[in-house]
Amino acid sequence: MKLAVLVSGNGTNLQSIIDAIKGGYLTDAEISYVVSSNPNALALHRAENNGIRTLIIRRNNMLEELNKIFLQVDIVVLAGFLWVIPDDLLGIKPIINVHPSLLPLFGGKGMYGTKVTEAVIESGMKVSGATVHFVTKDIDGGQIILQKCMEVRDDDTPESLLERTHPLEHQIIVEALRQMSEKKYKIIGKRVIFP
Repeated sequence: MKLAVLVSGNGTNLQSIIDAIKGGYLTDAEISYVVSSNPNALALHRAENNGIRTLIIRRNNMLEELNKIFLQVDIVVLAGFLWVIPDDLLGIKPIINVHPSLLPLFGGKGMYGTKVTEAVIESGMKVSGATVHFVTKDIDGGQIILQKCMEVRDDDTPESLLERTHPLEHQIIVEALRQMSEKKYKIIGKRVIFP
């Protein structure tokens, strides 16, 4: 299973995938490309330190460059990638995204990072979590693959809640890839069902 991982920042989700491959948990996976919208992303250094090909894209060449890469891989992983994937690229290969809330709550255009966790805290929610979902035209509205839940503490700030959400993201992105590698899932409505 060849992966392209799209990043914009520190790359902690990327690192969790790298570690799962090296540790033997993802036995049928390899990262073919790490693609960044940010030339200064720490994620690029993580990739280079692990011998993974990297590519920096700009908005004016995004469609052309991503199309080439999508055709060479089996699954595309958005791991903190902040740009919306052009509609023309949807459907070429499965694209999955990790999001720091329990979708369909606190998703959609402009909802990323502490904007999400601030909204969670302001809502009064007692629980939050992370979601891995398929990418569709509806931003953060694709079929839900996996979710993991955690408590929202009374003393949480948007920053602390986001920081505590990261380990959940790392767990479920790896687990989603492991289950998807077996290709034994079906989509029913908004749910992804694994046997």
